[in-house]
Amino acid sequence: MSTKIKTTVEEMIKPYLEEHAFELVDVEYVKEGNNYFLRIYVDKEGGIDLDDCGQISEFVSTELDKNDPIPDAYFLEVSSPGAERPLKKSADVVKAVGKNVYVTTYEPIDGLKEFEGELLSFENEEMVIASGKKKHTVPYSKVASARLAIVL
Repeated sequence: MSTKIKTTVEEMIKPYLEEHAFELVDVEYVKEGNNYFLRIYVDKEGGIDLDDCGQISEFVSTELDKNDPIPDAYFLEVSSPGAERPLKKSADVVKAVGKNVYVTTYEPIDGLKEFEGELLSFENEEMVIASGKKKHTVPYSKVASARLAIVL
């Protein structure tokens, strides 16, 4: 059910977001405790602010009221993906080249399932991550999750 809702909401809002130069990063529909949450993560060149989130939230609320794809009561949250934004699509990974990333894999690679360091390249569906003095080549098909990582 949540995958269908996610897909429906994505298709409903994507044209509006693109028209207004926003990037749809992710849509989540999750149950936490007794409550359902529809979370929409958006970004744009230069970053997103509170006014942007409010504008998008108003549009999404109106569209959801018209189309009513969610049978349950839920809370709508529109926000930035944050400094440690997830890298959900290969296009996100391409944009992250040269930045620090945190990647987990489904199975060990070089004896590890977690990699953190600078993403040196993403070519031929392989991520090359420099961690300390080591370089790890991680096949994209083996990536369980990936996100930007803040270096302190």
